[in-house]
Amino acid sequence: MSTSPTAAPPELGLKSPGAGLITLDPVRTALLHGLDGLLTGLAARLSAPEVVGPPLLSVEGLTRLDYFRNFPHLGVSAAGFAPEALDGLAAGTPASELPLRPTGHLLPSATCYGLLLSLEGADVGAAGLRLSATGRCFRNETHYDGLRRLWGFHMREVLYLGTREGAVEHLDKGSEFVREVAARLGLTLTRATADDPFYDKGGSRAKLMALDPVKHEFSAPDGTAIASVNRHRNFFGERLGIRAGEHGSAYSSCVAFGVERWVHAMILAHGTAGAALARLREAAD
Repeated sequence: MSTSPTAAPPELGLKSPGAGLITLDPVRTALLHGLDGLLTGLAARLSAPEVVGPPLLSVEGLTRLDYFRNFPHLGVSAAGFAPEALDGLAAGTPASELPLRPTGHLLPSATCYGLLLSLEGADVGAAGLRLSATGRCFRNETHYDGLRRLWGFHMREVLYLGTREGAVEHLDKGSEFVREVAARLGLTLTRATADDPFYDKGGSRAKLMALDPVKHEFSAPDGTAIASVNRHRNFFGERLGIRAGEHGSAYSSCVAFGVERWVHAMILAHGTAGAALARLREAAD
C-alpha cells in the first residue's frame, strides 16, 4: 500500500521561520524532490555525471570572477564567533550582541561557481567536460516572496566547458529539454532575453551582449523565471586558466533550474500542491 503524502497533516503546524525562509510540508517536499529527479534527465541525456560542489566559496576566488563588481548586494557572508565571544555565549549572552569574525568565505549564490572554481587550471580537452549538481544557494534580496524569491533555495545546474561550438550546442539541447519537460508537466513557459550576471554591464562586454544576448530565461505565466540558459563565452576559461586542449581558453555554458520555483509554477498551473504532485507522478511514469 502506498504511503505517499497527499496533504500536510494539520497537526504539524509548520510555519515560515522568517522572511525568505520556508519549511516545506510533505507534499511540497515530495514535489521538490520529484521535480529535481525529473530535471536530472538533462544530465542523463548529456552524459553529465553528478557531483557535489563545495558548501562555501572563497572571497578571493569570487573577486577574480567579478562577482562583487556585478553583485555586491547578493553575497551572504559566512562568519564565526570571535574567540572573545565564546565565554559570553556559554554564559547566555544573546548571540546578536557578540562579535563575529569574517571567514573569508561566502555561501554560494549559484551552483556553478563552486564547480568552476574547483576546475581552476584544468584542461578539459577538445571533447569538453559536463557536470551536473544541485546546490543549496543563498542570496540577499531586497524583498522575499514565498517560493518565488527565497533567501535560501535549491539550484540544479548542468555545466559545460569546452569549445565555442560545444557551449552553444549545450544550450540548444538544454532549451529543448526545458520545453519538453514543461509540456509533460502541463506548464506554459515563455522565453525571453535576460541580463547576464557574468559580465560588466558598463563595459565592452555589455555592448557585445546587447548585440548577441547570452542569457535567456523561461518564465511561468506570473513572470517567475524558473529556468535559464547561460552562455559565458570564454570568461571563466580566461579568468581561471581552464583550457580546452588546442582550442585555448575553454568556453562554458550552463542550464540552471530554480527547484523551488518549479514547485511554485506547478502549484500555479494545477491549483493545489496535491494536484501538482499527481501530475508530476504521471509525467515521471
